[in-house]
Amino acid sequence: MNWEQLLSLKRQGDTNKRLRNEQDETRLGFDVDYDRIIFSPEFRSLQDKTQVVPLSSTDFVHTRLTHSLEVSVVARSLGRKAGVKILEKHPYLKEVHGYKANDFGAIVAAAALAHDIGNPPFGHSGEKSIGHYFKNGPGQKFKDQLKPKEYQDLCDFEGNANGFKVLTQDKQGTKGGLRLSYATLGAFTKYPKESLPVKPNAHIASKKYGFFQTEKTSFLDVATELGLNTLSTENAQFSRHPLAFLVEAADDICYTIIDFEDGINLGLIEEDYALEYLINLVRGTINTEKYSALPSTKERVSYLRALAISTLIEDAVHIFMAHEKEILAGKFHVSILDKSKYQAQINDIIKLSVEKIYNSDEVIDKEISGFEILNQLLDRFILAVNNNYENAPTAYDKLLLKLLPDEIDVHNDSLYTRMLNVCYFVSLFSDTKAVLTYKKIKGLAF
Repeated sequence: MNWEQLLSLKRQGDTNKRLRNEQDETRLGFDVDYDRIIFSPEFRSLQDKTQVVPLSSTDFVHTRLTHSLEVSVVARSLGRKAGVKILEKHPYLKEVHGYKANDFGAIVAAAALAHDIGNPPFGHSGEKSIGHYFKNGPGQKFKDQLKPKEYQDLCDFEGNANGFKVLTQDKQGTKGGLRLSYATLGAFTKYPKESLPVKPNAHIASKKYGFFQTEKTSFLDVATELGLNTLSTENAQFSRHPLAFLVEAADDICYTIIDFEDGINLGLIEEDYALEYLINLVRGTINTEKYSALPSTKERVSYLRALAISTLIEDAVHIFMAHEKEILAGKFHVSILDKSKYQAQINDIIKLSVEKIYNSDEVIDKEISGFEILNQLLDRFILAVNNNYENAPTAYDKLLLKLLPDEIDVHNDSLYTRMLNVCYFVSLFSDTKAVLTYKKIKGLAF
């Protein structure tokens, strides 16, 4: 892979090549990507989607929206710092093509801003509940009517693939979805493969999948334009875009440190115990006098959080550049933080977060409720859509179909496409809208 191709400004539908040195510096194409994402309705719905604690009544706990914004800020720093070093190492990118360090920051920031845009309500349990419906629930009956990869898409419903669908699928009057630059789409796709085979190897990029069968052609176009290394033609699989490693690192840094901060502020983790874990991570940079003068837990945690994020950013950029040659060759197969010199401290924090936050009663109780809500929504809407396709809708089916927006194709001849579109429709619900719609269907709300 080479940086000139990987930094492509091409957008879906372009007939002419977009050159970096012809860009308007006041509104660079990669900056347009960020703007299009942040103004999209799918991004706005993240304000009421679970990050860690579902439907929390406290104002300082992160939602998917605040998490995504913070990840994009960290990602911008990672991209800019790496960009400076990449241009020093490959000066032709600047001298011949006009690329600047901030271009790398803009790409990574935009991709990071969108990294959770396809996630269903109720956190990761939302993905699991959709998959459960097809793998273990009523959706099992469709297995023999679908191709293996189609059925796997549904059984292992993936927020990353759903995000690629949000960003690229045609809408009424808008071909190519948000029409983001291919560089941003490449950096967004952490798992550049289809759903089968499942985990064909131990590489981090094979852990999940990055696009549904409905978007396979679109992704192949992106991969070809960017020059991603082809790992399999029989089952579409590619090496990651190098900047996807920085997007992943930004997410890893934020959920490691900021989810931990939420746990402290919620009282799920004892202050003295928690602060010791953070201090272990930043011991080399902490200003003891300044830290001791801070009057409250919230301020002490905030100070340590900022130091920890800054420490991990510097470490991640160092690792990225130390392995840049391997990354460009598609031979770097772990996440950046797996190589961190702070890995022991990171693992300690994550272990405590799993024990005290992710497995807390509040989180588990809400995830159980979310699981049932999404399964009921899928069951009712899929039945209505399929009955309608067979020209046998009940009066109740007709009422439910009125809740579906016009852009959801419920008349497609493909059973897979119809059901995936229902999953897509439900996945874009906020937590609150999912609850309210469930109550309507159950006759519990008027």
